[in-house]
Amino acid sequence: MIRIINNSRDPYYNLALEEYVVTAMPEGEDYFILWQNEPTIVVGRNQNTIEEINLAFVERRGIKVVRRMSGGGAVYHDHGNLNYTFVVQEEGRFHKFDVFTRYLIDTLRKLGIQAENSGRNDITINGRKFSGNAQFKRGKRLLHHGTILFNSSLDVMVEALNVNPEKIISKGIKSVKSRVTNIKEHLNMPLDIIEFKELLYATVFEAENEISTYYLSDTDQKAISNLRNTKYDSWDWVFGSSPPFTVQKKGGFDWGNIDIRLSINQGYITECKIYGDFFAAQDIEGLEMRFAGLAYRKDVFHKNITSEIITAYWPSAKVDEIIQLLF
Repeated sequence: MIRIINNSRDPYYNLALEEYVVTAMPEGEDYFILWQNEPTIVVGRNQNTIEEINLAFVERRGIKVVRRMSGGGAVYHDHGNLNYTFVVQEEGRFHKFDVFTRYLIDTLRKLGIQAENSGRNDITINGRKFSGNAQFKRGKRLLHHGTILFNSSLDVMVEALNVNPEKIISKGIKSVKSRVTNIKEHLNMPLDIIEFKELLYATVFEAENEISTYYLSDTDQKAISNLRNTKYDSWDWVFGSSPPFTVQKKGGFDWGNIDIRLSINQGYITECKIYGDFFAAQDIEGLEMRFAGLAYRKDVFHKNITSEIITAYWPSAKVDEIIQLLF
């Protein structure tokens, strides 16, 4: 096992690094990475980004959003969260999560904390989740990565993520916050995240005589940065890769009530219908046609839908309130 040192907290770079290790690092070697992100939501490969995040809150707080290669659900990262990644030869280990989660469980046991695998891909302490895990397979290689809530801001996490209420109901609990926990809550000794990181390293490599470390070269970093800029930090990957979905937005104003329904595919509006009890100055189908074809992005609407366009249909409306309703 080779340890790769990565001190970046840029989520777009860090996800690009994972892909680079899977696709470009020498085969026949196994790799392990510990890394952190600035406040970020990471959505699963097959998720609809818009549905998974509280967009207004995320934008207001400056939280980054990125899509990863692996499936599974959306997760929140911040400086109190530690992430771990294994890139290994697949060798029949796909979907065998416990092969990799055992290192984290063993580390906690050394600290007097009893953790266990739960459900499909979680690790829990006293029934409360502190780690979610996901996998990605390409050719003969397998990537396994997971989150570790050490001392994260759970209040921000709850606000930032739109968690499917069915996940809460099925577990018989009252809220998202009640089903998650930080490791720090269970420690009986002072320990910070850097010290915990070293303990996890020691557990992963304890069967080896020494830790073999790889530092990314200038060539590596250039290739990773290119992948970061062209893929992971692109709107097409983060939002445009979402599956087709529909959006319904309702609002009440002095000039009437509106109900806007959008069909969206690959991040672009394919159809728009507007209903309500308003009085339109001209046929509302004209505005529906204006919306169709636009990327479902606030900046695109600000650029393409002007006050003159909106008031041509709703003379008393303000363009900002319409865009605010849509996003």
